[in-house]
Amino acid sequence: MKIDRIHHVAYRCRDAKETVLWYQKMLKMDFVLAIAEDRVPSTKEPDPYMHIFLDAGNGNVLAFFELPTRPEMGRDANTPAWVQHIAFKVKDRDELMAFKAHLEANGVDVLGPTDHGAFHSIYFFDPNGHRLELACPDPDEAAILQKLDAVKWDMLEEWSQTRRAPKHADFLHKREFEQ
Repeated sequence: MKIDRIHHVAYRCRDAKETVLWYQKMLKMDFVLAIAEDRVPSTKEPDPYMHIFLDAGNGNVLAFFELPTRPEMGRDANTPAWVQHIAFKVKDRDELMAFKAHLEANGVDVLGPTDHGAFHSIYFFDPNGHRLELACPDPDEAAILQKLDAVKWDMLEEWSQTRRAPKHADFLHKREFEQ
C-alpha cells in the first residue's frame, strides 16, 4: 500500500466568498466547487457549513470551511505564526518576484525573498490569518537536495537524542545569519 497523493488540504475561513475572491485575485487560483450542508456527513452532527475548493495547480486542491455557528476562529497561542503555513511552488525566481510585486501592489505585506539554499521563498498572510509561502527552486536545487539527502537520517537521530539543532546542514542559511 502507498498513498497516491494529497486529495485536498482543508482549513477554516471566516468568510467563504471573501476567501474565494482573495485566492482568485492574489494567487490566480480557480474556484473549483462548493458544498454546503446542515449536517456533517462523517459525524452526522448538525453543524451548517460552506466547504469551498480551489485549484492550487497540478491536481492539488486547497479547501476551506466557513462555520457560521462556531466561535470565532483563532490560532494555537503556543505555536509561533511562522510555523503553520501552506507553501506553494512557483516556476522560478522571476515568477516569485512577479507574485511579490502583485501582492504588494494589492496591499499585502510580503516578507522576503528568503534564500533557503535549495529554494527561495516569500511569506504573507491570507485574510483568514493563515501564513502562506510561495517558493521557487534554486538553480543548484538538485545538488543541494543531494547534500541534504545524505545527512537527513544523521540529523534526525542527533535531534531526537539532544533536541538541539544538528550542524550537518548549516550551509543552507549560514550567509544570512553571519550578516
